Amino acid sequence: MPHTLTRRASLALVAAAALPRAQASTAPWKPAKPEFIVPSGAGAALDAAARKLTELLAREGLTESFVVSNRSGAHSIQALEILQRQSGNASLLMTLSSGYVTSAAQGALAPRLQEITPLVTLLREFTTVVVRADSPVRDAAGLIATLRRDPGALSIGIATTLGNHIHLGIAQPLQQAGVAVRGLRVVPYKSSAESTAALVGGHLDVVSATTPNLLPYLQNQRVRVIAIAADERLGGEFADAPTWKEQGVDYASQSFQGVATTARVTPQQQAFWVEAFGQVARLPEWQAFVALNQWKPHFLGPQQTQAALLQQIAQTRTLLATLGLEGTDAAGQAQAGAPRT
Repeated sequence: MPHTLTRRASLALVAAAALPRAQASTAPWKPAKPEFIVPSGAGAALDAAARKLTELLAREGLTESFVVSNRSGAHSIQALEILQRQSGNASLLMTLSSGYVTSAAQGALAPRLQEITPLVTLLREFTTVVVRADSPVRDAAGLIATLRRDPGALSIGIATTLGNHIHLGIAQPLQQAGVAVRGLRVVPYKSSAESTAALVGGHLDVVSATTPNLLPYLQNQRVRVIAIAADERLGGEFADAPTWKEQGVDYASQSFQGVATTARVTPQQQAFWVEAFGQVARLPEWQAFVALNQWKPHFLGPQQTQAALLQQIAQTRTLLATLGLEGTDAAGQAQAGAPRT
């Protein structure tokens, strides 16, 4: 597949939201039997956010209760296939995240799978690099020095796909620090919950994951944070966790979470969801949930989300080329990331 998006694919995000269908009734639209697709495994950060979001939508009387379905797989293709088959069904939602950006930037998504309707951006999240509490790697300097000598010296767990934002969350700062990142020994897992469990169980040396997946292990002092990809230190359990920047590597991630629906929804349907998510974002319970997970509120509407997606896809494509990760196909993921024996 070409490594650049076709004109059709580049405009798909905008075009999908601009194809209204005739309404049979002037009555206000509401979703019927809503379903939320999460492109990751159960228990991971995307899953937790989706379940909290749908719980609050239903509790506030904005929607009926949701069916939440996990569809983990390379490049979110399973989840996007479901949206593509149900084009025009505005009761079907999907988590929209930085994983979509990196998949599109790699050329891993057929143009038809990019025909979705972004609804909102909800928050920023931060990739974090951790080791076991008893690891000889103590800080970013130690990690960098080890991998400069031998890029394959340590096994690095990520979720869920080579070249995604979790992978870039460790590869990019290491590359900036002089590590030959094409030689890293990266092991993909179905979710960050699985990769972190493997780290604590002694099956990995390092994990790159977002903050919520690490909280239980940090509270139990079973992992040590090497670096976090934020502009400044976070609070709570991560108050003592150093950023990449304060350790001499000028890196902060642009990772985000939001929501999308299928292509060819009406403006009325799109407006319903934007208003509903706006109401949830203002709830103290949602704000407390975001703070607990060490995320940052970042609410954007459809047009701003579309513009940010297209900009990040272009930027990420350039970065992937620099790292030698452009065009990584789904079929090669497991082999490329298998541990050395």
